[in-house]
Amino acid sequence: METAHHEAHDCCAHHDHHHELLVDGLTVHYRKILAIENIGFATSCGNRIALVGPNGAGKSTLLKAIAGLVPRTTGSITWRGAAVRKWSREFAYLPQREEIDWTFPITVRGLVEMGRYPHIGLLKRFSPTDQKAVNSALETLSISDLHDRQIRELSGGQQQRAFLARAIAQEAHVLLLDEPFTGLDQPATLTLADLIRSLSEQGRLVIASHHDLSSAPALYNQTLLLNHHPLAFGPTEEILTPQNITRAFT
Repeated sequence: METAHHEAHDCCAHHDHHHELLVDGLTVHYRKILAIENIGFATSCGNRIALVGPNGAGKSTLLKAIAGLVPRTTGSITWRGAAVRKWSREFAYLPQREEIDWTFPITVRGLVEMGRYPHIGLLKRFSPTDQKAVNSALETLSISDLHDRQIRELSGGQQQRAFLARAIAQEAHVLLLDEPFTGLDQPATLTLADLIRSLSEQGRLVIASHHDLSSAPALYNQTLLLNHHPLAFGPTEEILTPQNITRAFT
């Protein structure tokens, strides 16, 4: 398995372990039902990884397990040389859009401010540093002009950018995205693709479930092919071969 170290990026330059993520032997059950088994891969910041496999293959479960949202049956996750016991505030999970209650009364700024909650403690008092982080995230995702809009009023692409801004405000280094391109029109898809590429070039690690095999090589430099079990991991163009795709989808 190849890992790529981008030492020039800020997120990596200040850490001895260069933000390497190691997933080893990860198995998850839902009660007695096996969701994923013995998933393992190693990667590092600056990469964009596609999780590819048929519906029900365990892609969402893997993202949630890395994020600490579902318990592991077995396996370990190591981030920057330290074991992740349950969750890390350096990981941010963005669910599928249909799983989000878009009628919830919250503004774009309110949503992005939620990214600071892991940093500000129980009293939830925002410091100037927190406000600066929120403003910077809004600017990075080009949604400062939408800050007072209700999230239900946004287009699909704007909603995805608002959730990415929350992750940036959280100062997350690992972005775990569940089908981020589903339901977006072509302009919004292109905008989101550029943003994800830019975020990885700044030194973040992006891991996303993805169903469109034709677009994966342009969007992701690495791919994990799975169907409950890991089938192949490596450079996208080497993994998404007709033979491997047949193995995964039949």
